[in-house]
Amino acid sequence: MRHYIGLIHKDTDSDYGVSFPDFPGVISAGADLDEARRMAEEALALHLEGLIEDGLPIVEPSSLEAVMADPDNRRGVAILVAFKPDAKKAVRVNVTLPEEVLRQIDRFAEANGLTRSGFIARAALHEINRSDAA
Repeated sequence: MRHYIGLIHKDTDSDYGVSFPDFPGVISAGADLDEARRMAEEALALHLEGLIEDGLPIVEPSSLEAVMADPDNRRGVAILVAFKPDAKKAVRVNVTLPEEVLRQIDRFAEANGLTRSGFIARAALHEINRSDAA
């Protein structure tokens, strides 16, 4: 099990956001601190599982000292977010999408530090959670 530093951010009239200095572009949010922490664990797991599935390396977690040495990170509150590689087994699936949709997914995923699989999983869970809340 690895523990990564997540930074909680809260602006007036916003949800609690969580970012990961070791994985720029991997962000999550929740209406309260408990939800923000759960969503952060999910976002981290999806991203790392996508990296594993794509055969890409996973960086070692940075120390708290290294993370907080960056003045931009001092605006957030540091939390530890666990990643258990065996907690969820990634399953390969074959999906058919329109070519332009796939291009848009790839552009968005790359711009936000995600893999294609990580983005699709995050988007699916977002819609499921949105439907459950309705």
